[in-house]
Amino acid sequence: MPVKIQINSQNFILHPSCAIYWQEKKMLLVADVHLGKVAHFRKHGAPVPASAAYKNLEELTEITNLFQPESICFLGDLFHSKINEEWKDFEKWVEYTNADIILISGNHDIIPQYLYEEIGVKVFDELILDNFLLTHHPTTREDLFNFYGHIHPGIMLRGVGKQFLRLPCFYKTVNSLILPAFGNFTGKHILKPSKSDEVYVVVDGEVLRV
Repeated sequence: MPVKIQINSQNFILHPSCAIYWQEKKMLLVADVHLGKVAHFRKHGAPVPASAAYKNLEELTEITNLFQPESICFLGDLFHSKINEEWKDFEKWVEYTNADIILISGNHDIIPQYLYEEIGVKVFDELILDNFLLTHHPTTREDLFNFYGHIHPGIMLRGVGKQFLRLPCFYKTVNSLILPAFGNFTGKHILKPSKSDEVYVVVDGEVLRV
């Protein structure tokens, strides 16, 4: 089940896919998909099944069909490496997606901007909408609430029998919210929340506040 939160009088749905839907803007926010990473690792001999490359686009299609957004904003690291065979699949996905596609450049986004623009993807270093700042890296700007990715946030939950789980999470502070990595072939950076932080873990198809 998703969770609905309110920030600066705007409504956001935290979805178990690791995406956020901004209701007022009809915008889907997605971070760190890392398309092309599977092909990149397979090229260098890593034993990763080829089927893993399609999972990200399948999940993007599912979440797009669910919310029917007018725009989709990728908060950086959309594509992991140079162009490889997964780029053609992404081109087809863009062609059949009705929403406007926006990319906020991340540190892994090394594919030339003109190639994105040729297939209809708009590319920015950052984007300000009302009093919200959309970036890839954490960015502090007075009077702006920052949505970003890059960190791949996770949290460790410990049980009574010394067992523990490392789970991806939406990590909210007073002035920012870090999105978990959307990509299925990514790691997690474990964060230790303070009392003022809010953590929403993604587990078993649900988003739960902890």
